[in-house]
Amino acid sequence: MKFEGRTALVTGGSRGIGRGIVQALAAQGAKVAFVYQSNSQAAEALVAELTQAGHTVVAHQVDVRNKEAVDAVVKTVTEAWGKLDVLVNNAGVIRDALLATMTPEQWRDVIDTNLTSVYNFCQAVTRPMMSARYGRIINMSSVAGEFGNKGQANYAASKGGINGFTRCLATELASRGITVNAVAPGFIETDMTEAVRNVAEAEIKKNIPAKRLGKPEDIANAVLFLASQESSYITGQVLSVDGGLTLGGF
Repeated sequence: MKFEGRTALVTGGSRGIGRGIVQALAAQGAKVAFVYQSNSQAAEALVAELTQAGHTVVAHQVDVRNKEAVDAVVKTVTEAWGKLDVLVNNAGVIRDALLATMTPEQWRDVIDTNLTSVYNFCQAVTRPMMSARYGRIINMSSVAGEFGNKGQANYAASKGGINGFTRCLATELASRGITVNAVAPGFIETDMTEAVRNVAEAEIKKNIPAKRLGKPEDIANAVLFLASQESSYITGQVLSVDGGLTLGGF
């Protein structure tokens, strides 16, 4: 799976799973742009690391909830490189709370960041990809989108929404050479899962047949395949990458 001559845009790319995806795409020869919300230091460090290694990587600070800002960055990237082949919608947040105490702000922040951003970016890239008659769109879901988890009604709703959105968009774009798929990670070693891991990592591992937590590169490898030419006959799918966690229910 080589990506020389391909261009990619990754949201939430400065750390965690997004960082791993940016690194993997760049290592395979793609030109990669990524967007980040606020951590300029992490974004600049990643650009410097990959540029020094001879890769073409740029970062843009963007509020993924803002449609105008999203349209602008997609236009900037497309005009700079002449095309956009791959979109990875990875930006996401958690604001866990029981529904009885969940604030409207906690609900909106998760839905807008995790789900509305997917709409924003997918709509922005659809016309350029349709004109090129080629594209790979990969949306980051979660096992929580299929299995309930106490205190995560907002997060599960956002990820379940991504699953449905992915399937619908796949049917709209398949005839134009564009595939749309989702990756649903299980428990991955990132900043987002640190609080849960600190409390219950041993118990979590007991419920994973692989007996280990995932790493960002496990997700990045799945994204690489779905972003490649080799996956051209796969669309509308939600691929669980969870070490077997969901085989027995979440």
